[in-house]
Parts: sequence; C-alpha cells; structure tokens
Amino acid sequence: MNLTDKRILLTGGSGFVGAHVFKKLILGGFAKENIFIPKKSEYDLRDKNKAIIVTKKIDYVIHLAGNVGGIKHNQLYPGEMFYDNITIGVNLIEAARRNKVKKFLCIGTICSYPKLSPIPFAEENLWLGYPDETNAPYAIAKLSLLVMLQAYRKQYGFNGIYLLPVNMYGPGDNFDPKKSHVIAALIKKMVWAKENKLKSVEIWGNGTATREFLYVEDAALGIVKALKKYNKSDPINLGVGKEISIKKLAEKIKKAVGFKGQLIWNKEMPNGQPRRCLDVSKANKEFGFKAKTKLTKGLKKTVDWYIKNS
Repeated sequence: MNLTDKRILLTGGSGFVGAHVFKKLILGGFAKENIFIPKKSEYDLRDKNKAIIVTKKIDYVIHLAGNVGGIKHNQLYPGEMFYDNITIGVNLIEAARRNKVKKFLCIGTICSYPKLSPIPFAEENLWLGYPDETNAPYAIAKLSLLVMLQAYRKQYGFNGIYLLPVNMYGPGDNFDPKKSHVIAALIKKMVWAKENKLKSVEIWGNGTATREFLYVEDAALGIVKALKKYNKSDPINLGVGKEISIKKLAEKIKKAVGFKGQLIWNKEMPNGQPRRCLDVSKANKEFGFKAKTKLTKGLKKTVDWYIKNS
C-alpha cells in the first residue's frame, strides 16, 4: 500500500493524544502534507456544514476531537459533555459517508463499560449495564457513535472502526485542574506541594478504586496500527491489561515527584467506577498491538516533562 498519497483528517490533532498520533503517522509512512488537522476556531464540528467541508477529498478519518475531562468536569457539565461529543461524532460520520471516505477510525472511551462490568473488561460485555453515573452522559454519547458506525457499515458498507483506549497519560497531557484526569491532576498537586514545601496533599476518594493506564506513545502506535490493519465492526480495547489502585498509583507519583509529605484521602468525594482493567487480547490478535512502556517509566517521563514545561 502506498501511504504517502493517502489524505488523512485528524480531528483533535493538536491535542494531547492527537499530537502523538500525528508523529506516529509520519513514522508510519504517511506524508506530513497530507494530514489535515482542523482548528477548532475555524471548524466547529458541531456544525454539520463544517463537517462536510473538512471531510472533502479525504481517504481516512481519525476522530479524536471532543469535550473531555475528569470526574469533576463530567459532574459540572454533563449536558455539554453529551451534546458536544454526540453532535461532533454524528456530523463527522455522516459527512464522511457522504464524501466517500474510505475508512473512519473513531476513538471511544473506557468509561462506556458498565459500572460493575466483569474484570477484565471484554468487548462483548460492553452492553451488560449502565456506565458509572459520574461520567455516563459522556460515555453514552461516545458509545452511540459505535452504534452509528455499525449501522452505517450494514446499510452503506461504510468502513468504520472503533477503539476503546484505557486512561491515557504522558508528556503533553492536560494539567488544567478543571479538566485533567487522575495522573495529571496528582502530578500537578504533588509538584506544587513539593515546590511550596507543603506537608500534605488531598486526594479525592479513598484510594481503593483501580485503574489501568496506557502511555500515550503506545496508544498512538496502536491507533496507527489499527488504521492500517483493522477493518471489522467489532470494538477493540486498547490498553495494557493490568490494573493498579489509586492509592498505589499516588504512592508511585509521590516517589517520582520526590514529595515527602502525607497523602490525605477525602472519602466524602466520589471514587468513580470501582475497577477498570481490560482484556487486550483482541488488539494483539487483530493488529499486533502490545503496550511496551511500564507504568513507573511512563510516570517518570511525564513528571519530568511537566516540571520542564510548567
């Protein structure tokens, strides 16, 4: 396959994950000048006419753009989270179909799994129950796009694929406390505490919830591999297949930062979903993806990047 002449629309390409995907696309043989990253200021994709414009003369779409944030952001803006994410996705998929895009890769969210899904999360269990209430509007909006892609494949022969990446982290992450996820939020808190010689840091919940974390460069590689090799309607998990409690994670970040104070757990605040751990066997089977970066190494790289750039 000649990749240099393939035209790619990369929504969210200037964001945290998108910037890494862009680099991996170049390394994977795609030509830089054929990768179009629309600016939000020019192309508000909630407008279906803008979606039509950006998908013209495009071979592949990688859809990363959206309204994202941690538990606090999801609780404060559930309506916006639902509307923005479902509208952008629906507009893009329909526009891509109308413009005869050859392939549409949509990034979903691990939040879409049922709150009490069996561990590890297997793709066939995606519909067993309702997502955790703390981020259900966002999760369901994203999950609706999977339904749309499968329906479009059945009716129109539209080649849409759907990936479910676990929580991602790494250099370039969003450290804004209003929108950051757990790793970025904890790094920011502990670096601040260390620099200001504070004796303690407060963390939401009781630390018992577990999460799985995928280093962003590994995630980007998985996305590019799927774009090249995967062409089925079934959703595919993207992760490492290992979980860690938030308490143990916090201790790892504390060590990486060099913070010597106490960690105070605010048990009145929500934990979110009790456990998250993925079955990642299908990604390895279907397009040869296996995460390589160990959590300790990835955290150190992320901490170093944040200190250098903050």
